[in-house]
Amino acid sequence: MTLILAVVLGVLLVVLHRLFVAPRRGGEHFVASDYGLPPREQLDSRRPGPPPPAHRTEERQTVANAAWEGDWRSAERYVRAAGEDWDERWDRLELLQQIAREDDAWLDAWRAAEPGNCDAATLHASLMVHRAWEIRGSGYAHEVDASDMNRFRAMLPAAIEEARRAALLDPANPGPWVVMVTAARGAQYRHAQFEPLWEGLVARAPHHYEGHWQALQYWCAKWFGSDRRMMRFARQAVRKAPPGSPLAGIYLHALNELAERSAVGAPAVTPMARSVLKQVAASFDRVAPDDERLPALRHLLAHHMLRSMMYAPALEQFRLIGPWCGAEPWRRGGDPVTAFEKARGTAAKLSRTRPAPQPPVHRMGR
Repeated sequence: MTLILAVVLGVLLVVLHRLFVAPRRGGEHFVASDYGLPPREQLDSRRPGPPPPAHRTEERQTVANAAWEGDWRSAERYVRAAGEDWDERWDRLELLQQIAREDDAWLDAWRAAEPGNCDAATLHASLMVHRAWEIRGSGYAHEVDASDMNRFRAMLPAAIEEARRAALLDPANPGPWVVMVTAARGAQYRHAQFEPLWEGLVARAPHHYEGHWQALQYWCAKWFGSDRRMMRFARQAVRKAPPGSPLAGIYLHALNELAERSAVGAPAVTPMARSVLKQVAASFDRVAPDDERLPALRHLLAHHMLRSMMYAPALEQFRLIGPWCGAEPWRRGGDPVTAFEKARGTAAKLSRTRPAPQPPVHRMGR
């Protein structure tokens, strides 16, 4: 009996070592190139992924410069060129919103010249929402000054009404509905008020990425949902993500939300959770490599795979990520290079992947 107990205790100690000690030491004596990874000296913490192509950067800068010089027509053409690629169209509106936050005189001129333009009206409504959130800040409600909270809550109904008017200008355009879904939680919309907005959005763009991200925030426990409701919504996003869309990444944001509020620091590891992470990885494999949302999502995927003890799949994500480590999971401690190196070292050491054999070094005999 004593022998059996000793064996069981020995096995338990080995398991505990692998789960708690080995991951902390994963980066020690880790040679990245042995596992098909770029060496530490090549890691770049400035960005989550490679910079966009030069022509794309130049186009954006040209639009910004034209707007600040008072030419709204370049902005109008820039948005219209996205056609009915609603995700791309929204990304372009978000760029214009950043431009308008510095100087919105060009937007006022655009709205005056084209009062029937849905994009201009949507952009104005979205800018109203963001300005309200700037007043409120990112803290919890009890941390916000009462006067700021009152201003915040007064501004959002006006933004929603502006978005409703924009929706009438182009009934097929989901942009105004994204604005309404975004503003709904701050406006304290109950489920019966929120659901028609959500239905209006998905009727026009069933896989809209930003719309899903905003709805996820509504359904989380700190707003008007619960952990169960949020995770169900996130799993639905994975199931309905079409080929080429990064929509499955919504599930990773849900896991982040759980981890931030969990007393134990991480959601429970279950077979279902691991299965969903595998589905997310398979979905990402069908997204265009130049999709600018993809690198940051791969970092989250690698992070959550690692926390789920899916070491080999996490290692594959680190290979796809390459040298870029300027992403959320690694920045939290203030030293993204060290955190990233430690994480991929853990994935490599515990993945049971054999390091690539090193070629023999032949030395001259004396």
